[in-house]
Amino acid sequence: MKVLFTTLRRRLVGSPLRPPALNSLFKLFCPRKYEAERAWRLSSSSILGPDLPDIWKHPSSAPPTLPSHSTNQGGEDLNPTIINGKIIAEEIKTGIAAEIRQLKDATGKIPGLAVVLVGKRRDSQSYVRHKIKDCEEVGINSLLDELPEDCPQDDVVNAVSNFNKDPSVHVYIFMICCKQHMDEEKVLNTISLEKDVDGFHPLNVGNLAIRGREPLFIPCAAKACIELLLRSGVELVGKNVVVIGRSRVVGLPTSLLLQRHHATVSVVHAHSKEPERITREADIVISAAGVPNLVRRNWLKRGAVVIDVGTNPVEVIEKNTSAPLPLITS
Repeated sequence: MKVLFTTLRRRLVGSPLRPPALNSLFKLFCPRKYEAERAWRLSSSSILGPDLPDIWKHPSSAPPTLPSHSTNQGGEDLNPTIINGKIIAEEIKTGIAAEIRQLKDATGKIPGLAVVLVGKRRDSQSYVRHKIKDCEEVGINSLLDELPEDCPQDDVVNAVSNFNKDPSVHVYIFMICCKQHMDEEKVLNTISLEKDVDGFHPLNVGNLAIRGREPLFIPCAAKACIELLLRSGVELVGKNVVVIGRSRVVGLPTSLLLQRHHATVSVVHAHSKEPERITREADIVISAAGVPNLVRRNWLKRGAVVIDVGTNPVEVIEKNTSAPLPLITS
């Protein structure tokens, strides 16, 4: 949501910031909203990482130190800390809502988000419902174009093309739940670069991959992972990070974004040898494989920071009965 509006603000108008005197009053009388908006502004400028030069240090003449395994066994118990994404999300939405009010007051314009949803997968429908609800809360207009699972590919292309031409739609996302009869690349090539909030366009991906360049949009799931880490005070520079999964939606952009934060990134996928050994060396683990219960306790070293991305349907079967209960998400 944040990267969506940051880009819209650049495109629609150079909305003026709050005057210093008014800003001081806002800080005095609305401290929580002020801090939320301030954190959002700071995060907006730092999400692509610090610009640090690649200067290698000369190796020391001292003998190398053997790695210690004391962090993986023995010692005092570590109390796990839960990263509360709901609180962080509310802070971000508070900042976005304030920016949208300023934009509307200055220009009368309201950002518009459209969604093209093909098929009826429950996780995709849940995702879209949450996006529409978020839009309502912060003041963004939303449109939904639902297409049946067996619709012709041309119907999807036409839906995307219509949103390309619609001036009230500034960005859109599309979700194809059944891809057997779809040429995904053809659909992706229909996307307007300026409205590609998912960041799927090759130019957006390329600008994300090249340090010093700024993509129009950063894929939201990848951006959310970095937001959670930065707002939780997790150091990224020089850390060993394992990203499990390499999809264009989450895994690939997350690994690119982590490299821009100067982390040492390994990508584990379905063909990786000994994925548990690679993952066990990581300071930070981001799981985006779409497979429930893939990462087990013995995959993680003590003190590792873990982020689980996505929603997976899991069938729960009650004891002493063969009838499955409804699907739940994990």
